[in-house]
Amino acid sequence: MRTGAFALLLVLLGLLFLAHLAIGSVRVPLVEVFAGLFGTAKDPAHALIVGGVRLPQALTAMLAGAGLATSGLLMQTLFRNPLAGPSVLGIGSGAGLAVAVVMLAGPFWRSWGLPADLVIEGAAIAGAFAVLAIILFADRRVQDGITLLIVGLMLGYLCAALVSFLEVASDSAALKGFVLWGMGSFAQVTTERLHWLAVPVLVGTLAALRLVKPLNALLLGEAYAHSLGTRVNRLRTGLILITGVLAGTVTAFCGPIAFLGLATPHVARALLGTGDHTRLLPATLLMGAVLALACDLVVRWPGLAGRVPLNAVTSLLGAPVVVWVLLRGRNWVRGT
Repeated sequence: MRTGAFALLLVLLGLLFLAHLAIGSVRVPLVEVFAGLFGTAKDPAHALIVGGVRLPQALTAMLAGAGLATSGLLMQTLFRNPLAGPSVLGIGSGAGLAVAVVMLAGPFWRSWGLPADLVIEGAAIAGAFAVLAIILFADRRVQDGITLLIVGLMLGYLCAALVSFLEVASDSAALKGFVLWGMGSFAQVTTERLHWLAVPVLVGTLAALRLVKPLNALLLGEAYAHSLGTRVNRLRTGLILITGVLAGTVTAFCGPIAFLGLATPHVARALLGTGDHTRLLPATLLMGAVLALACDLVVRWPGLAGRVPLNAVTSLLGAPVVVWVLLRGRNWVRGT
């Protein structure tokens, strides 16, 4: 294992985490950051900023980045397609459509007496599952990566069109909340809501880590994986469940986040120089957290706060990576 690469990622993660807590519209000295983390800050304002606002946002960014990166890697391996990802294949759009139905039809589901976060999260996961099922069916029928991407893009457009009709029929208050959600942000998850995001993401990533060996076999083809004793159908179902939970949960709480799920696995491959999931999956998890923190730090930088949307920053990161992957051809499989 390339310990140097993992050490670099851990150092970057720690530095960005501290920077996230210290930098913003109000600068907090590092001494007060550490004091705020341990509840010993001398300034009550610093304690509130660090512990009540920036810490939940930093943890949200790390969880969302890790979850999206993991789901992207699983999709690229399952479909053996370097351009597969939650946003490109329409998975995020399916989750977004389900969230739109829930948010824009608030009075209906509120009569059920269920927690709002539970309803939104469940709807997003169900929407992600629905699109994944269609994508998997299309993959079995067409057996062509380009056609599969086109199907994913068309599903995304279809979901966006349905969302537009829902927006026209909704009231102004619900529409405003949905529009703000649709811009994408790591700042909407408070300390009280954090467990709704953390538990599914942690469970999903741990489940993915248990599948590193079958994933290596699947990368070389279903026939090869089957010859090694891998239960391919069971593995495919497991990957769909994990991806749906991860992509749906992150989308529910952070909105549609572009390119992180697609680009991060390729950045991790380039850093490690390998496609071995035993090393690649943990590196992708860390890289996703690092990139999400870095992007959110740019959004929150003094002078830019509230002016630059998160998806603009993630797109600036992800679009060049996609171009680079296309120019490299199929060497992405081995990471060389």
